[in-house]
Amino acid sequence: MSTTEELIASAEAHSAPTYHPLPVVVATADGAWMTDVEGRRYLDLLAGYSALNFGHGNRRLIEAAKAQLERVTLTSRAFHHDRFAEFCARLAELCGMEMVLPMNTGAEAVESAVKTARKWGYRVKGVPEGMAKVVVAGNNFHGRTTTIISFSTDSEARADFGPYTPGFEIVPYGDLTAMRAAVTENTVAVLLEPIQGEAGVLVPPAGYLAGVRELTRERNVLFVADEIQSGLGRTGRTFACEHEGVVPDMYVLGKALGGGVVPVSAVVSSREVLGVFRPGEHGSTFGGNPLACAVALEVIAMLRSGEYQRRATELGDHLHRELGQLAGSGRITQVRGRGLWAGIDIDPAYGTGREISEKLMDRGVLVKDTHGSTVRIAPPLVISKEDLDWGLAQLRGVLGA
Repeated sequence: MSTTEELIASAEAHSAPTYHPLPVVVATADGAWMTDVEGRRYLDLLAGYSALNFGHGNRRLIEAAKAQLERVTLTSRAFHHDRFAEFCARLAELCGMEMVLPMNTGAEAVESAVKTARKWGYRVKGVPEGMAKVVVAGNNFHGRTTTIISFSTDSEARADFGPYTPGFEIVPYGDLTAMRAAVTENTVAVLLEPIQGEAGVLVPPAGYLAGVRELTRERNVLFVADEIQSGLGRTGRTFACEHEGVVPDMYVLGKALGGGVVPVSAVVSSREVLGVFRPGEHGSTFGGNPLACAVALEVIAMLRSGEYQRRATELGDHLHRELGQLAGSGRITQVRGRGLWAGIDIDPAYGTGREISEKLMDRGVLVKDTHGSTVRIAPPLVISKEDLDWGLAQLRGVLGA
């Protein structure tokens, strides 16, 4: 067996089979490129599902991490540390909010947002105890904890993990009429992805997010935007909600906030909302640790420059023009997305999403499929136009277009 085959066999023998990765074993990476254990190079057009917006091995982020590694990496929240206050202040400022609740993973942040909304509902809105409801959208992906899969419509995520957590109402994504009907006096929050990533990069109808914002204001309900994949530059704006001029009551952030270096997530909101907590009611040993804060502070500084949002806009326009031409060839039935983010539905006559992903891997391009026939493209925002064009040329080659 080759080294690749040996390592994959060992991984499959000793790790729980929760993923079905492509058969490539990455050893090193830089910018938008990865190299496997046998020296083959691959163009990364997935970027860790947007966790690597700033590319692999970004020097600013690596240097920030190295400097903090020499100082202190963890205190737990039992003590203050000297990076925490600045991290919270800068992230709140970036979001136009007042307070930050730091966690580690995206799923932790979503769980924290649900807890926050419920507590706000009981303490501020006056919902009767145990009656709080959260409205969510079908085809959502907010994580895989027990509570989160309780409001998933993905049978693979849900099956065999019940009993499920109550308190959630699921309505079709993009359907404002259904949303309005679902909101009751006991609704404390509407939780949405501004663009649904795992569902295939689904962009809602124009005016949908603005309509949800208006509805939630009318009914005294929190609008919670899960910007874990869509936020922090991916769509050409700092937040995808900005494309409709919408500011939610709460941002849920993760992935790119840690720059692909360390896991960092956060809930960001107003003092009225996050101020409902009291010491001991929620927390995380590693949430807001010094290393995480140091890296995230550099991420925030990079985003404040606007450079990455501009790159995502310019290269994203180019990406969608090129994919639009491909769609005209008949091999692709639909292209969706915004900025440097696209979901491509492959005509089944040319293969499944998995088969297309494997063929692209053979040509030195890494993407990932979802929901059978869809391939997602989300390159690091630092990718060059030349590299992006080369990757698209490989897609044309695979499709025979």
